[in-house]
Amino acid sequence: MTIVEPSLAGTELGLTPVSGLSGVPTADGPQKAKDFTSDQEVRWCPGCGDYVILATVRGFLADLGLRRENLMFVSGIGCSSRFPYYLDAYGIHSIHGRAPAIATGLAVTRPDLSVWVVTGDGDALSIGGNHLIHALRRNVNMTILLFNNRIYGLTKGQYSPTSEPGKVTKSTPMGSVDHPFNTLSVALGAEATFAARALDSDRTGLNEVLRAAAEHRGTSFVEILQDCPIFNDGAFDVLRRGDNESRLIRLRDGEPLRFGADSEYAVVRRGFGLAVVPAANVRDDEIIVHDAHADDPEYAYALSRLSDQDLDHVVTGVFRSVDRPTYDDGVRAQTAAARERFPVTANSLQNLLTGPETWTVDRVHESTTAVPADGT
Repeated sequence: MTIVEPSLAGTELGLTPVSGLSGVPTADGPQKAKDFTSDQEVRWCPGCGDYVILATVRGFLADLGLRRENLMFVSGIGCSSRFPYYLDAYGIHSIHGRAPAIATGLAVTRPDLSVWVVTGDGDALSIGGNHLIHALRRNVNMTILLFNNRIYGLTKGQYSPTSEPGKVTKSTPMGSVDHPFNTLSVALGAEATFAARALDSDRTGLNEVLRAAAEHRGTSFVEILQDCPIFNDGAFDVLRRGDNESRLIRLRDGEPLRFGADSEYAVVRRGFGLAVVPAANVRDDEIIVHDAHADDPEYAYALSRLSDQDLDHVVTGVFRSVDRPTYDDGVRAQTAAARERFPVTANSLQNLLTGPETWTVDRVHESTTAVPADGT
């Protein structure tokens, strides 16, 4: 495990209280993207989508205005997991799939930190799947950025849990027979209180999602679709072309779900789910108006099912953002209640070691008998 510390060069930053970000201290002056740029050489393959995400995150953090010493980025294993080295903030390059577990400990013990997890589709959804779903279920106060390039990049091009059926890779020379995860469906199925998706090249959309994720109290899950030019080049190119308006369904809270170059498509209810139809074929009042704050998770889940493996339709933006008590707040409240109920005294540790729950073991007639410490 590698711990990356920030440089403290330059003006010392203040501890002005921040509003809306759970008491994380803010800087006492304006910041720039270069303030979050470490002295480490960025070592990704030329053309990797991670470069775009890194540049966007650096600029976003400057706008967010938090003190660098109160930012913590935790990563697992994979190309995306080099992220903490390239940010001048605190970071932990941890172990495969376990970043959410480490981030949980930080969120519980340090409420003054803004905790971020950076992971990939292989790291998070394969070996780390169990940790991911339980962090989402518990609603720990952290932001999870999942970079999805539909391939294992660092281990040189094996298929991943998000690779499409039939994908030919080094580990599937005849084509993958697996059914891939719909990443947002996984997050919403685990009852994520915040779930969103963005495209790496859509800097405006990514900034909007990052801002909403950072301000949300609880687990914020953000999938970022990005390119691996070496082992899965062009995986999302159809979403970047000039005719992508017929594929991208951009969510705007309170606005009707219409899309296309001339808003010629719409999203309506069909049975228990949602469907894409020509807007000319339905009335305006039949078109769904997006509500990210809807109480029922079924709506957000139905939205996630509109995104298909062939990328005919891909939904981006904030799917869901609702309030629910957080795990870390609950743990801290229990700890405070326990301290009030059982005050710490000079003999607390000794009483714990020799109290009524301890036993002595005497050997009697070659048999072992457990006798309470008080002799009763």
